[in-house]
Amino acid sequence: MTTTLITGANKGLGYETARRLIEAGHTVWVGSRDPERGRRAADALGARFVQLDVTSDSSVAAAVSTIAGDGGLDVLINNAGISGPMAPIPELTADDATAVYATNVVGIVRMIQAFVPLLERSEAPTIVNVTSGLGSFDAVHDSSRVESQVVAPLYTSSKSAVTMLTVQFAKAYPAIRINAADPGYTATDFNGNSGHQTVQEGTDAVVELATRGGSGPTGTFVDRSGVAPF
Repeated sequence: MTTTLITGANKGLGYETARRLIEAGHTVWVGSRDPERGRRAADALGARFVQLDVTSDSSVAAAVSTIAGDGGLDVLINNAGISGPMAPIPELTADDATAVYATNVVGIVRMIQAFVPLLERSEAPTIVNVTSGLGSFDAVHDSSRVESQVVAPLYTSSKSAVTMLTVQFAKAYPAIRINAADPGYTATDFNGNSGHQTVQEGTDAVVELATRGGSGPTGTFVDRSGVAPF
């Protein structure tokens, strides 16, 4: 039985990823900052709940202890992320940048470093970092893609950082399959349900990476069509 932890799994892409992986036979831990929403989502899914704030050392350490005590972990999906303020660029502040990076970038570093010792006990250790085509130089310079129309320096640059962190951690931990998944422009609360993809389509790449059973390449950037240009 494969055991998987998904951060930010109480709604949106995280919730759908949990649903699909449970359907595929995984035991899934729903990680959520909000205990009430997290427990409600876990109950609805038939998953397990763990309170988890990726910006907090103590919260992450407690989650490691809980999951280790229940048998361990095979797959870590770093899905939690925030968009930051929807404000004109001249109004963005350094504090805004710090908040976005604290969750989207530093949170992933915290999660990986905390959970690697647990993952290394697995026979098929896997990490999936949920990134975005909005952080791809190729995508944002391609006028045929919606990513080229978005001007959001904090979120987009944080996702560029996530993709590069994926490459670097894959080199640092060669025994673990560590890859980055771009969901694509998917209709969720995150974008006011304006995306053209369904949540199932948006989770295709994440689910595919999470169900490889510890095989396949590492350090790649993929979307639902396969390896994507960065």
